[in-house]
Amino acid sequence: MKKLISLLLAAGMAVSLAACGGTAATSESAAADSTADAASTAEAADTESDLAYIKEKGKMTIGYTVYAPMNYTDENGEFVGFDTELATAVCEQLGVEPEFVEINWDTKIVELDAKSIDCIWNGMTLTDDILANTACTEAYAKNAQVVVMKAGSGYTSTADLVGKTVVAEAGSAGETTIQEDENLAQADYISKGVQTDCLMEVAAGTADAAVLDLTLASAMIGEGTDYADLEIVDELNAEEYGVAFRQGSDAAAAVNDAFAALKADGTMQALADKYGLTLAE
Repeated sequence: MKKLISLLLAAGMAVSLAACGGTAATSESAAADSTADAASTAEAADTESDLAYIKEKGKMTIGYTVYAPMNYTDENGEFVGFDTELATAVCEQLGVEPEFVEINWDTKIVELDAKSIDCIWNGMTLTDDILANTACTEAYAKNAQVVVMKAGSGYTSTADLVGKTVVAEAGSAGETTIQEDENLAQADYISKGVQTDCLMEVAAGTADAAVLDLTLASAMIGEGTDYADLEIVDELNAEEYGVAFRQGSDAAAAVNDAFAALKADGTMQALADKYGLTLAE
């Protein structure tokens, strides 16, 4: 009888342990499924469409600096420019509103990655650094870096600027041009916040020359401007403008499609004629 009771107790304990083991296994399985779901959700967030994000907001936040003829305020107090109008037309194609936010050009990629802005659209040269760290559109306009000095300076080549004071916008293609030119690299280089400040320095005589975009120089110096005594004395290199989105963004491709439509209907050429630009081929 004692043996029978012992056997029954042992059997009961075995059944109880099996039940506990099954519960633990179920809990572990549920936890694993939960972890997998969380990982899947995180992965989906990481690969979320940037275009969808912009459309969900209903607006494209565009980073710019004051730069005529691309983005600037005219004498009537209206915010205008080639890029201003082109970006507005593209946003209309995408079904969103443009929101222009003035940025520090030197920290533009930081602001882009932090989602303070959705794109950099401001006569931006497609440099190797920009191409490596952002998702860029196709080039939409041509440009060049030029040397601007006071009229009658007697300039013959960049060799004339060795040891002289030369200014350019911080983080700009002009700054890169100075660093890469054998003679300009030997100048006393001073960086400025925006390209218009560079013109002010040359006009005031506190700088001997400025290296900046042809598009801006053509619009802001010479007869009938505030810088009538300044002139372009040299063209250093050709370049192209594009728009930069966050790395991996699918919005750049959507803007390329909008560019194609705006070229086909003549909008882009009309803007180029209006602001004195040459479209990229």
